[in-house]
Amino acid sequence: MKEIEALDSLRAEAGSLSAHILPASATMVGVCMTVLSIGHLAPGGPWRMVLDKLLAIDALIFLASAAISLISMRSRRASAKFEFRAEAVFFAGLVLLALVGVAIAFAIN
Repeated sequence: MKEIEALDSLRAEAGSLSAHILPASATMVGVCMTVLSIGHLAPGGPWRMVLDKLLAIDALIFLASAAISLISMRSRRASAKFEFRAEAVFFAGLVLLALVGVAIAFAIN
């Protein structure tokens, strides 16, 4: 009986991070789309197409993180494994978004 309670406690702790990753990932998809849209207000340069593609890919990365996080919350057996993957994908999306932000800062004349 104690083992079942301990397993349920671990599962609850694992689900807590996913509950934060899911809305943060969804918000970051919106951030990527907003930056992509605002970028079209400025005159186009040689880097604009590359940055647009990177932002679109980044939005897909954040969408994948949200989906994996949701799977983590729904999964009973492998929730910790999915949560770790969602966290790694989310971090990769953040790194790409930061790099695109730096590239945009240098591309603006």
